[in-house]
Amino acid sequence: MASLPSDRLAVDPPFTHVGLDVFGPWNVKSHRTRANNIDCKRWAVMFTCLSTRAVHIEVIEAMSTSSFINALRRFLSIRGPVKHLRSDQGTNFIGACKELQIDTQGPEIKAYLRDQSCTWTFNAPHSSHMGGVWERMIGLVRRILDGLLLQTSTTRLTHEVLVTLMAEVMAIMNARPLVPVSNDPEAPEVLSPAMLLTQKAGAVPTPPGDFELKDLYKAQWRQVQGLADHFWKRWRQEYLATLQTRQKWKGEKRNVKQGDIILLKDSQVKRNEWPIGIVVKAIPSEDNRVRKVEVKIVKQGTIKTYLRPVTDVIVLLSEAETNV
Repeated sequence: MASLPSDRLAVDPPFTHVGLDVFGPWNVKSHRTRANNIDCKRWAVMFTCLSTRAVHIEVIEAMSTSSFINALRRFLSIRGPVKHLRSDQGTNFIGACKELQIDTQGPEIKAYLRDQSCTWTFNAPHSSHMGGVWERMIGLVRRILDGLLLQTSTTRLTHEVLVTLMAEVMAIMNARPLVPVSNDPEAPEVLSPAMLLTQKAGAVPTPPGDFELKDLYKAQWRQVQGLADHFWKRWRQEYLATLQTRQKWKGEKRNVKQGDIILLKDSQVKRNEWPIGIVVKAIPSEDNRVRKVEVKIVKQGTIKTYLRPVTDVIVLLSEAETNV
């Protein structure tokens, strides 16, 4: 396993180095006509600080690059300037960008980022594990929210309720512990992203009273608290209970080299049909470990070249063996 990137260890203010992803959509009630309610879709953009692990969520309401820039501007106005943005090229993010008509390479976004002195880096395709620091959070939150809002589709959420719910979700996530809880009664409060952001040890107090499913059909503020309580219960069961030390990839292996004959993993084809190709370029990281390669394969009679992480290639013959 590689050393942590410099973004994760930089001594900078929170949200200086950020990973982002887009998730959703959900249907919300926009306004009422004489005949019925008008529904529209909403998405959310999650920004994750790579050093403090804090998260910030902004709701997007329009399918345009302008709406995404507005969300980015709201984030920068609240959290301050960002030096570096990171995101993956997975189907979720790329698909959301296409659905939102966001051109991450377009002149409008590039000009805005240039004015903000900010750079945007994309991980290699099919390598979401390289962005695990934010993929872990957004994958879990997406699963909980999708299941939660699917069950409560009859409550007719409004835009205001959804935005408030995202704020409650953000508070719950930022209150999670970053280090193991000590058994020492004299030990200080457990460190959390919220403590680093607010410089306050206490969590945001919840309104008095118990909130049940029946509250989803009452006043809007009770709807939000009922949904937030259900999110907390699933967050506690599906995330907090799994916090433990994980160690893997401790053994040293040979680097993939140019000229290696490989088998390229492809989840879109049936078994025994993975294409065989050759490594045409090995791309080393700063520690001289190769984690990305360019591979050439023949697909449907056409020679194609792909950029892939080494986790998606299986070396069949090394470069030295092919020359024998």
